[in-house]
Amino acid sequence: QVQLVESGGGLVQAGGSLRLSCAASGSIFTTNGMGWYRQAPGKQRELVAVISSVGTTNYADSVKGRFTISRANAKNTVYLQMNSLKPEDTAVYYCNAQIRASYSSGLLSIWGQGTLVTVSS
Repeated sequence: QVQLVESGGGLVQAGGSLRLSCAASGSIFTTNGMGWYRQAPGKQRELVAVISSVGTTNYADSVKGRFTISRANAKNTVYLQMNSLKPEDTAVYYCNAQIRASYSSGLLSIWGQGTLVTVSS
């Protein structure tokens, strides 16, 4: 069984920074794409940033130039460095990973439990 554990959320003032981490554990053969999504109150979950197994990244327009996604493949961990935070970045941030548990198994889409980021004005 594979699980993702997130950490690093919290309360920060506008203009501040936070770093989120998400570590995958359990039966893992390979980890393909990993990413961060967020859901603000009353809104749908949206993509924040994704990174492929070879480091190709993609960002939502709203975070380009402020957020940086990275990963440590040996640790099955993905990070999100968030700078110049704005009140509209307030949301629950979810980690997602595309994981293959064995050579012959299919690709699983695993979600973390979410971590709350609150940006005060």
